[in-house]
Amino acid sequence: MSHLSELLRKIDTDRSNLIKALQAVQTDEGYISNAAIEAIAHHFTIATVEVEGVVSFYAQFKRVKPGKYKISVCDGTACHIKGASLVTGWLSEDLGIKDGQTDKEGLFSLETVACLGCCSLAPVISVNGKVFGNLDRKGLLKILKDYRKGGAA
Repeated sequence: MSHLSELLRKIDTDRSNLIKALQAVQTDEGYISNAAIEAIAHHFTIATVEVEGVVSFYAQFKRVKPGKYKISVCDGTACHIKGASLVTGWLSEDLGIKDGQTDKEGLFSLETVACLGCCSLAPVISVNGKVFGNLDRKGLLKILKDYRKGGAA
């Protein structure tokens, strides 16, 4: 039995559980793959296009496999005022990706979030949940360099 089948086996096949199944798969795999869509469609005995419709409707579901390091850029009020858009621009330039994308190497993913709750440290990012604040370009590039070497900054 495949990993997805095993995961889905725990969820009742009533269609009202479709979002629950998608959330379980995304929590487990970090995104919703084509294989997951097919497995979910089979589990609920519905067309894959119906599953894809639900996935595309809800912004919470990701169709791109996340990188090893998930970078979240805070764009809450304090961070926005203190330069979150600059931070996003520096990251996009250095990584060659935009918000919602993963780099070619599968190392970094980039996303903008509403608030990380660290307003006194603005502007702020988190990398796999580890928070870095009071960012300037030099500090941000050092963080990326340290992660590229395989360790936390």
